[in-house]
This record gives sequence, C-alpha cells and structure tokens, in this order.
Amino acid sequence: MDRPRRFVVEADGGSRGNPGPAGYGAVVIDPETGETLAEAAEYIGLATNNVAEYKGLVAGLRAVGALLADGPVGTVVRVHVRMDSKLVVEQMSGRWKIKHPDMKPLAAEAAGVLPGADITYEWIPRERNKHADRLANEAMDAGGRGAQWEPSASTAALDTPRSEPATPQVGWGAAPDLGAPATLVLLRHGETALTPQKRFSGSGGTDPELSAAGRDQAARAAGSFAALGTVQEIVSSPLRRCRETAGAVAARLGLEVRIEDGLRETDFGAWEGLTFGEVKERYTADLDAWLASPDAAPTGGGESFAEVARRVAVARDGLITRYAGRTVLVVTHVTPIKTLVRLALGAPPEALFRMELSAASVSSVAYYADGNASVRLLNDTSHLR
Repeated sequence: MDRPRRFVVEADGGSRGNPGPAGYGAVVIDPETGETLAEAAEYIGLATNNVAEYKGLVAGLRAVGALLADGPVGTVVRVHVRMDSKLVVEQMSGRWKIKHPDMKPLAAEAAGVLPGADITYEWIPRERNKHADRLANEAMDAGGRGAQWEPSASTAALDTPRSEPATPQVGWGAAPDLGAPATLVLLRHGETALTPQKRFSGSGGTDPELSAAGRDQAARAAGSFAALGTVQEIVSSPLRRCRETAGAVAARLGLEVRIEDGLRETDFGAWEGLTFGEVKERYTADLDAWLASPDAAPTGGGESFAEVARRVAVARDGLITRYAGRTVLVVTHVTPIKTLVRLALGAPPEALFRMELSAASVSSVAYYADGNASVRLLNDTSHLR
C-alpha cells in the first residue's frame, strides 16, 4: 500500500468591523519537515469574521488539492487542519450544529473540496496561528489600498520561521489530535454591598445578594456571552451572589445552571464581614500566619488556602471529565478562580496574593486530554465598559 500523502493546513480570517473589510489567509505545511508548501490569501470585501475564517479553510483545502493535481490517482490523503476559530473547528468536526444560514453553504463547500480525504480538525490559540493570521492581515491591508494580495509581496513566512518541524513528531508528524479542550470560562460574581468596602465575604455565614451595581454587571456579562455564542454549559457556586449572576446569564442563553459545592468561596471564620484593616487590628498574629503559609487558617475555624485548593482541584477534575471538549461558564469567587489559575500555571501558593480579580471579571483556562492546561485570559472587564 502506498504511503499516505499528509498535509497540515493552518487557516485564518478576519474582519475589521465584523462585518467590515475582510480577508483570509491559509498555509499548507509539510508535517514532517515544517516546510511551507503553499500559501493563499485574498481580500473578500465586506464580511464577518466567521465568513472570512470559513473562506480561509476552503482556500487551504483547495491549495492541498492543487498540490495533489499532478500526483497518482487514488493516493490516500490525510489533512490536519488547525485554526483558532472554535466555531469553524467545532462545526466542521460535527460537534456543533450549523444554524446560521450564511455558514451552511460555506461548510458544505469546505466539506466538498477534497472528497475521500481523511480530514481532522484542531483548535489552536491565536499565537500558534501567526502565519495564517499574518496572511489574512496582508490581504486586508492590500484591500485597503484597493489591491489584492500578491505572493511576491508577502513576508508572512519570514515573520513565522520554522527551523523545526511545524508540530511535535507524533506518529506521522502532526500534533496529537487531543480534541477540543474542556474550557472553563471563569466569571467572578457581580458586586455585593460588601465588595466596594473590600470586606472578607466567604462561605462562613455571610451570603449577601447582588447590589444594584452587581445586577447591572451580571446583565452586561450575560449580553457579552450571548454575543460570543461560545458558552455551552453553566456551573455555579452555591452561594447566592454567584447563583444570581449565573441566573442572569442562563436566562439570556437559555441554559440551566448546575450547582457545584466545591466552587464556594473560602470560609473566612471570624473574619467574615471585616475589612483587612479590622482583621489586622483584632487578629494580628493569625493574619500574619495566614499571609505567610497556605496551611494557616483564618481565626475561628476558617479554611486554609491549602484546604480550599484541594476541594477546588476535585471540583475542577469533575468538570473537566464531565465537560470534555465543551466550553463551560463557571461562576464563582476570588479564591477559587485564583486557585484554578495558579494550579494551571504551576505557580506557588503565594501567587494568590499577586493576582487582581475585579467583580464580574472573566478569566479562562483550557484543559487538554494530555493533562496540560493553558491560561487564556485573566481579569478581563471589557464587557463592563
């Protein structure tokens, strides 16, 4: 049996305005050597990001077809597509339904470019898709000048050198197809009356509701997630402020909220409701010990950060298993979010004191099937502006 022909396609598309002036880029790579075999880019006029990304995929697959044109009939072809568009990857992999009427013909076109080829899809972060991204931007720049992209003018390959093979050498040379990661989108609850005063508010007796400002923040977050369209599940801490925040998002997205007790905030014991200054004045020795060691607990039977980390890790592992390959909105508190980020980074416990998390901020961690984690976002509040 002849050896299969194998290719990696990296594709991207962009729109400056969404919709706005748009273009795509695609590159075909030899997975064994990392060599660029073909490039494609085009300015396509006014379009959305999603349309441009699909057109980039089609162009990349067509470039593979052109490379096969002079080869023997019946060659086995395997193509591994890598894109930073989760929508395109999930739809082409068959995991998400294609509902938008503009996407259906593009997906059908992509599926028909290489009949009989074995095509797999992988989502990659934008920073790993620089070559295709640069091509797409070159195409949009050309369009802005009233021209079309020319291969002779491109510097994309020079700006993304590959001295090593394009992907780790596993099997035939492509990256292992670990599938889509379990992505936890971490939303801190909206403000309560205690938040602006920076009072300890954990799970040890205080369970405040959202303030008017907090309800507004929850509504803004809900609108942002509705516009993105990426959240597939919602999980919340059992505490009221989180359930209210999660409920606002769930009502907007038409989803249910699942409660996860392991995501509750730290029990701050006798410190509940006090400011840092008040705790320092009343419980100086206990506070100093707490700041110095993750094993020290707040006065009066509170939880240490080490104890919180253990239960948060158990909750995390359950979510990763239950929602493999899906994007889950996790509505929780400062300590659980910081703990998840710290564990993903492999950072020491003192890192908890070196992160800022605003009310209703969004962070994100992706968990892959090989056990690796990737922190994608931290303390984003752009949806509140």
